[in-house]
Amino acid sequence: MSDRDTVAPASSEALVELAFLFSDWLGKPAWMWLAFMGIVATLLVLDLGVLHKDSREIGVRESLVLSAGYIGLGLLFGAWVWWALGAQSGMEYLTGLAVEKALAMDNVFVIAMIFAFFAVPRIYQHRVLFWGILGVIVLRAVMIGLGAAIVSEFGWVLYVFAVFLIATGVKMLVFADREYDVGNNPALRFVKRRFNVTEDHHGERFFVRLPDPRRPGRTAPFMTPLFLALVLIEIADVIFAVDSVPAIFAITTDPFIVYTSNIFAILGLRALYFALAAMVHRFHYLKYALAVVLIFIGSKVFLADLFGLDKLPPALSLGVTFGILAAGVGYSLLKTRGAGGGEPVTPRGAIRNPPSSR
Repeated sequence: MSDRDTVAPASSEALVELAFLFSDWLGKPAWMWLAFMGIVATLLVLDLGVLHKDSREIGVRESLVLSAGYIGLGLLFGAWVWWALGAQSGMEYLTGLAVEKALAMDNVFVIAMIFAFFAVPRIYQHRVLFWGILGVIVLRAVMIGLGAAIVSEFGWVLYVFAVFLIATGVKMLVFADREYDVGNNPALRFVKRRFNVTEDHHGERFFVRLPDPRRPGRTAPFMTPLFLALVLIEIADVIFAVDSVPAIFAITTDPFIVYTSNIFAILGLRALYFALAAMVHRFHYLKYALAVVLIFIGSKVFLADLFGLDKLPPALSLGVTFGILAAGVGYSLLKTRGAGGGEPVTPRGAIRNPPSSR
């Protein structure tokens, strides 16, 4: 066999691999998706394997620095989207990032109540949030993939999303002061009825083997409060995803913009939590601003039809969204100036002063 015969198959294989990288996947070349997932994987490895490989309490200062870093990376990626895909895609990404970040902040309030209910020590909260974020990344990919397929097949679904967002926004305005009742969560009641659950914490473990009350002399696996907190956080994200996925599809139907803005908003949620958990009371009126944003995003689908447009100009959507959210944050900080803060209060019936033995 000649050298030419040996080289030819190798060259063909290389061309096939290169062709795959440039093949279309949900409207974008495969290399864009692979590059983005590589960035996400690198950030997660850096977070867990380098910065937080040992369980420790994360302070507010470190949390703010990490949050600023994640926000900066999200904006930097947005600048690349603007350069590579055009100004319209860039503005749609930034609008989606702002809305998803605001929804993530609302999620922080619920996470704080879940951690307080189970009295999860701060030293172990990062572990729960890390695994929660991994679940979110997979869940959002599935929901966005399904949403993209449905929207591409049935364009009228966008109007359903729009009506849902308006209704959700109105509901948030009416019930903004109603707190999330962790103890009455149906999933929590179901788990406690069907599975073995220990009332005590066992360090950072999600499961532990303890004496089986039904079989003397034997042990059985028990879920710890840490695992129950993880389950409720994942369920809470499903609920929030029901709002956020239609919201981002009402901004853009590009799956790449939808998914990347979602994930960059969520990646900084762990860091953001530790900065906001002790001062959630300072952002009380953000929920009202978020409700108005959802109503606006839903309404603009119909406004575009009213004015005979495919969609409202992205610059207008971006400006209005940022304006409403900034007003909500500013008014919250102004109205709660001088108010006391601290850790969320542990609700009645929750575990207090749990042991930290493994």
